[in-house]
Amino acid sequence: MRLKSIILLESNSAVLEQLQEELAKTAEFQVVYAGDDGDEGVRRIMREKPDMVITGMFLKGTDGSGIIQAIKKTWPTTKIIGMGIANDALIEKALNMGADYYLVKPFASDAAMERIRELLKEDRQAEGKDFAAKKRKSVTIDEKISEIFISIGIPPHIKGYSYLREGIKLTVEKPYIINSVTKELYPTIATIFDTSASKVERAIRHAIEVAWNRGRIDAINAIFGTRVYLGTEKPTNSEFIALVADKLILESMV
Repeated sequence: MRLKSIILLESNSAVLEQLQEELAKTAEFQVVYAGDDGDEGVRRIMREKPDMVITGMFLKGTDGSGIIQAIKKTWPTTKIIGMGIANDALIEKALNMGADYYLVKPFASDAAMERIRELLKEDRQAEGKDFAAKKRKSVTIDEKISEIFISIGIPPHIKGYSYLREGIKLTVEKPYIINSVTKELYPTIATIFDTSASKVERAIRHAIEVAWNRGRIDAINAIFGTRVYLGTEKPTNSEFIALVADKLILESMV
């Protein structure tokens, strides 16, 4: 199997070394360039045409935003992970510009590797297909879920974000699982993230509360359309997961 090529751009040498070490432990990836200079990063991206770029938002020369823009203009199929502090404005900017995911520092190495594998999984499945056909491929389910979360105000740096996304994907794949949230859905998510079902439930509840407390009721209603939420009224965990899963299914996201 061809190794997936990755370029790392980060101003913090400890974080850069952490990622390099983790990627070197696998037989899946090849780091073709690692550094803190955004200008050199752009040159290497143009030359190497990597499968993925992981970039900090603050670099020497061209910053993370410029890196993302350069990639989207030249190699739109390259996966992008933005990386930085837990700042809502910075996170939203990176994702809106085209980053596929935002990694909040500090981060656990195993969580970072999971996201990298997840984002490149689609590319592995698509190997051998014509490049033009890949460009015409519809938005992935992960990207669509991220768009929904951004619109209603669920920030990527909280644990419930990842748990919710996994729960929605599981429900899209197996709609019946929503009828067994406590006995099957939460435990399945807990196994994936090496945590407990009760922690999954609490984290998802917190993520939903964060979104509703931000008061973006108009955006929420515009997305779902199936029910009007008023004031402090919030959906249950299972109701929210079902709403998003149903929306994706109806839009033929899978």
